Amino acid sequence: MSAPSLLSAVLVVAGAFFFLAGTVGLLRFPDVYTRLHALTKADNLGLGLVAAGLALQAETLSVAFKLLLIWLLVLPAGATAANLVANAAVRGGIRHWRRPS
Repeated sequence: MSAPSLLSAVLVVAGAFFFLAGTVGLLRFPDVYTRLHALTKADNLGLGLVAAGLALQAETLSVAFKLLLIWLLVLPAGATAANLVANAAVRGGIRHWRRPS
């Protein structure tokens, strides 16, 4: 296995780990706000790592650029969607989770 192929595999596996971590956060955290935070942060990083790993395997520079462009477009889209969901939760009266005392 060549060095770029190995680096590509490591990046894709690391990206998959962050996707998994975001999913675990979505399922385990107690309220909508912490779930959004975990999912948005982990998925954005996971997608960046997967895109970087795939860009290393791209046949042409234009394909690698398209992968980078996809990631750069998903970043503000994910942040905007999380902001809209959080604002809807605030307007709906959903409170932040507090540890029971």
